[in-house]
Amino acid sequence: MRSEKLPDHAIKNRIYWNKLASDYVDAGRRAWKSSEPTWGIWGIPESQTHLLPLDLRGLKTIELGCGTGYVSSWLARGGASPTGIDNSEEQLKTAEMLQRENGITFPLIHGNAEQVPLPDESFDLAISEYGASIWCDPYVWIPEASRLLKPGGQLIFLVNGTILVLCINDDERIPATSQMLRDYFGMHRFVFPDSADSVEFHLGYGDWIRLLRKNSLEVENLIELRPGKGAETRYTFVKADWARKWPSEEVWIARKKNT
Repeated sequence: MRSEKLPDHAIKNRIYWNKLASDYVDAGRRAWKSSEPTWGIWGIPESQTHLLPLDLRGLKTIELGCGTGYVSSWLARGGASPTGIDNSEEQLKTAEMLQRENGITFPLIHGNAEQVPLPDESFDLAISEYGASIWCDPYVWIPEASRLLKPGGQLIFLVNGTILVLCINDDERIPATSQMLRDYFGMHRFVFPDSADSVEFHLGYGDWIRLLRKNSLEVENLIELRPGKGAETRYTFVKADWARKWPSEEVWIARKKNT
């Protein structure tokens, strides 16, 4: 087991999410009690997106940046054996509370998803919905996800749409427009003025593909999520009419090579 030494962005994000954790209790509770998985800021149902494997029974899964643990709770109800890791102890307190409320338990690890204290090739599926996928450095967490996956294992992660990241306003109260406000080339580390105490990571499409392939992960699908008519979100940085024209969220699905 490796000792944890946090990089600067992980320290900032830990403090940031410990402060925000109480704002996500109710949303976490609703997600735990939902009749089926719903994805992203628009709550698009799994029956429309088909992100998860058809049969979860017996799969060992790791949720990288699990937050309140709702994704792992869906996996557990489907017959998987999940483990969650999160950088925020306050988020994990919520996850533990919701485990007790719902009678579903699985291991929760307080730690950085860039350095998971578990053996190589331990899992059949690694998943992240706005967890490690945007709050950890992809050049570190992607190799770590590959290390944790068995040959033939699958990686699924949901991120903000690349086009949205280019168009999003520095003031998150102002919704994105069709104007690109930042460069595509060189995308990596982002500090937005409205959340300057935190660090996000976003890559362009080519960089994602090259990074995944470098780490023995072959892209199987890129699903660009589109909300239905009348969809709503609690977030102000994008409106539904924008997200129906351009993808505000993307899901990458990749599989670790057998050799």
